[in-house]
Amino acid sequence: MLYRKFGKTHERVSILGFGCMRLPILPGGDPTKINEKLALELVHHAIDEGVNYIDTAYPYHGTGMDKAGQGEPFVAKALKNGYREKVKIATKLPSWLIRTREDMDKYLNEQLERLETDYIDFYMVHALNRQLWSTLKEAGITEFLNEAINDGRINHAGFSFHDTLDLFKEVVDSYEWSFCQIQYNYLDETFQAGKEGLEYAAKKGLGVVIMEPLRGGKLAGKLPEAVRNVFNQGDVNRAPADWALRWVWNHPEVSVVLSGMNTMDQVTENLVTAHEAEVNSLTAKEVGIIDQAKVIFKGKIKVDCTACGYCMPCPEGINIPTCFTMYNNHHMFGKEEAYSRLAPQKNASNCVECGLCETHCPQGILIREELKNVKAIFSEN
Repeated sequence: MLYRKFGKTHERVSILGFGCMRLPILPGGDPTKINEKLALELVHHAIDEGVNYIDTAYPYHGTGMDKAGQGEPFVAKALKNGYREKVKIATKLPSWLIRTREDMDKYLNEQLERLETDYIDFYMVHALNRQLWSTLKEAGITEFLNEAINDGRINHAGFSFHDTLDLFKEVVDSYEWSFCQIQYNYLDETFQAGKEGLEYAAKKGLGVVIMEPLRGGKLAGKLPEAVRNVFNQGDVNRAPADWALRWVWNHPEVSVVLSGMNTMDQVTENLVTAHEAEVNSLTAKEVGIIDQAKVIFKGKIKVDCTACGYCMPCPEGINIPTCFTMYNNHHMFGKEEAYSRLAPQKNASNCVECGLCETHCPQGILIREELKNVKAIFSEN
């Protein structure tokens, strides 16, 4: 297993982190019913092979963002019998549930109990966006983090992020963070914090954790034939997930990459890559191959939406960036099942063509026309 320095913390973390958001579940589809026998085998094998970064969060494996899930209690069970001493636990304050300073202590203390530990190594403010950040600042988030570090409940403070680059830089500069967590993969170099945010955080001394390196598994699944043909030009035969992970690990600014592994094959394959993927280890030819793959994917994008969110909120409740993301995914990767699970009030069929969104779109997208295309492709009634 390869390890990297985790920013200013002076900790060394395995470049592969075990993400506990998508653990295997029992038949029936209930996310709260973790297949503990299999999940324990996966986590223990990963730790035995050198993984020392375990990531979870308050709502993981639950029935909603406002409720405690089974992810943290599972991690507590997985880290018994000496495994706690081998790893660093990362979990997250449920930011959207915070209204007061007292709420912060309440949830942290509850998480310590759920994880059956006296301290959390890496504690994040979860899923920051502009609205949450404003609420948290007013409620006293910096005071809370300082006190939690000083009294030993957490060792290092960080945040995970889901908004625009300008807000990301503002958050980075607002507090003496030790680390941050961002989405990054070879198709998302300009999405949210993106490459510029990655480099900005690293220059400020933050350790950087990468989520969605495989774009929710899409970069590890059945890729378009043209992309597969490009990858076959490599001198080494690599699986799609291998290409995607190596591309992320090639960046010197990256500390640890999370993978939500739910089969032993996934764990085994990722461990092999994590034993080899040094910084700048991709050859010029390999970087060129991934660049070709990116061009092919980009050519399949129908709406050049960066998900900046300036078109929001929609007066009718439509989640415009999500509709366009799913529409693009449909054309890049094939049938998009997630759209059917989008709340009815948030889908494209609710557009009344008021045009307000278009007055705020920095990309000049004809949003009203594109929402009609979204509606048509997903056969809404």
